[in-house]
Amino acid sequence: MIMTETDKNADVNELPFEKALAALEEIVDRLERGDVALEESIAIYERGEALRARCDTLLKAAELKIEKIKTGRDGQPTGTEPLGE
Repeated sequence: MIMTETDKNADVNELPFEKALAALEEIVDRLERGDVALEESIAIYERGEALRARCDTLLKAAELKIEKIKTGRDGQPTGTEPLGE
């Protein structure tokens, strides 16, 4: 059975944000050093793309959950609203 790139990086979808970001940073460091063979560079770049997409998805989900507190003229909290409104 031939594994697709999606199959090879399926574990990425289970990673919490911090682990995905750390793995992505490690890949960037390796690619920037330039001491990785071409085939491996391609493979880790593709994994890096999957990790970037995972981080992006998790950040967007977090943004939707974040609320800012609305205050009245007296400075007292009056409720919340989605961030960015």
